Amino acid sequence: MADSKEKLFADFTAPTRQEWRDKIEVDLKGADYEKKMVWRTNEGFSMQPFYLKEDVDKLPTVNALPGEFPFVRGNKKDNNAWYVRQNIVVTDPKEANAKALDILNKGIDSLGFRIPGDKVSAEFIETLLDGICCDIVEVSFRTCQRHVLELADILVAYYDKKGYDREKIVGGIGFDPIERMLMKGKDTTMLLPDMPKLVEKLKDFPGLRCVMVHSDLLCNSGAYVYQELGYALAWGKEYLEQLINAGVPVDLAAKKIKFYMGIGGNYFMEIAKFRAARMLWAQIVKQYEPKCDCACKMVINAATTTYNMTVFDSYVNMLRSQTETMSAALAGVHSVVVTPFDVPYETPTEFAERIARNQQLLLKEECHFDKIVDVSGGSYFVEELTVAIAKEAWKLFLAVEEEGGFLAAVKEGKIQEAINGTDASRHANAGKRKEFLLGTNQFPNFTETSEGKEPLACDCTCKHSSDPDVPALKTSRLASDFETLRLTTEKAAKQPIAFMLTIGNLAMRQARAQFSCNFLAAAGYKVIDNLGFPTVEEGVEAAVKAGADIVVLCSSDDEYADYGIPAFNALKAADPKAIFIIAGAPACSEDLKAAGIENFIHVRVDQLKTLKELNAKLGI
Repeated sequence: MADSKEKLFADFTAPTRQEWRDKIEVDLKGADYEKKMVWRTNEGFSMQPFYLKEDVDKLPTVNALPGEFPFVRGNKKDNNAWYVRQNIVVTDPKEANAKALDILNKGIDSLGFRIPGDKVSAEFIETLLDGICCDIVEVSFRTCQRHVLELADILVAYYDKKGYDREKIVGGIGFDPIERMLMKGKDTTMLLPDMPKLVEKLKDFPGLRCVMVHSDLLCNSGAYVYQELGYALAWGKEYLEQLINAGVPVDLAAKKIKFYMGIGGNYFMEIAKFRAARMLWAQIVKQYEPKCDCACKMVINAATTTYNMTVFDSYVNMLRSQTETMSAALAGVHSVVVTPFDVPYETPTEFAERIARNQQLLLKEECHFDKIVDVSGGSYFVEELTVAIAKEAWKLFLAVEEEGGFLAAVKEGKIQEAINGTDASRHANAGKRKEFLLGTNQFPNFTETSEGKEPLACDCTCKHSSDPDVPALKTSRLASDFETLRLTTEKAAKQPIAFMLTIGNLAMRQARAQFSCNFLAAAGYKVIDNLGFPTVEEGVEAAVKAGADIVVLCSSDDEYADYGIPAFNALKAADPKAIFIIAGAPACSEDLKAAGIENFIHVRVDQLKTLKELNAKLGI
């Protein structure tokens, strides 16, 4: 059978690169190949529309094997199983325990408890873990950094009291003082000496990791993929080196570090990110000459991002987090947290948490993603993307190291400045619709209202507060500017009405009416589309009758010279307060402006800025 297949394929001549290019250019019908087909990423490199075997033969990743250094293809050889994790914020230990026991029967096999620092006690932990088999379930904890050592002692005593085999305990205790510096601007470097003490307390628990790198914070602050990866590597290396300098053996130090990474919305980019992360981290640890390559394994808990989540059309968040979860699962991470779809505006409901659990269970039980190791391995595109991301992340990592390391860069505010700059750029791009958010700045639900939903502010269970010692990251979601605008409109005394005055060329008026409806509905305006009017006078009459606050003339560029000024004058005579808009940027724009027409909407205008200006004119 194999021979017959080989003969079959031998009968076909592989197309050359030029032949592929020629075919694409024919299909493009004269459009520019570079502009239409080449993907220029935010990470600083370009991806071609197709690759050949000869392109990837030279890449180092294609010769790697699953479960072997540098672990680009995953830490395991025989399966791709990951932990399905759900986090629980603990206020009452009995309630949290009951919830944990309940969700363990619903598919969860990894629990993450967040405990207030002033609640840490042996009695609290015993109540919290009652009935939970900690040698079967992965259990992780987070608390105030000042109470981490105390929590470690309590947990060690609890595990020994229960008679657990220390080899079977899997989970961790979150110690990451740099995270708080980035989140709150609080200098916590005085806690760093606790890190080797914590490792010493847990050295006999090989499955417990306690030094955490929470680069998901960067992802949720708008970082590009290469930024999250490059800074995560520098962050992890900072902790690794501090542990080694404190006398902790390199193998032990590396095996106590765990990475908490975000999962962004770029499907293939995220798959490649996790593959590149393992490869680069393995190379970093290798430089410290560990006794075993197993110390070079990068253990990653991945969480779907909140950055692209929305308050309006919130069920779309399920689609976003589903593709994100697929990226992480296919990339072979250790565990995954799916953020419930309603997180932007409320404490997750039982329904939202159930859906979040089932999103992972669907991939496991029905799609069998846990059965095959590194499905994307060998894909020309993914292999190229993995190496390209690795190169850019490595450049950033080296730049941070040359400037004194990650901690020094955080103290100087350089990391925060870079991420906040990216965040500002992405918010600007969203405002100009260069970055789309379905249901927000693209295809909003015309009839949706907030129904009392308000965006939630970020909360931290640790209550220490003071003036910031260093700059902090900004963590506003990408949709936040549009949501603020839409909520402001919704709270106005009257919902503005935008009326489409469609006339002339059928295809152009329909296309521009659809564009204008989507454009204006993003502000919460009521949009009224129409099939077309024989004259501008009839269109204006219908608009006034409908109580329109905004009238949008939708036609072709050539016809605006005939329809624009008459429509403007007719509306001005019928309702001087109504705002007149031209949908497009016709060649006769200057003539239209000279006649007093001020407003034009098209793909090149800043949507957010324009809508804010319209609100101001409407008195909102």
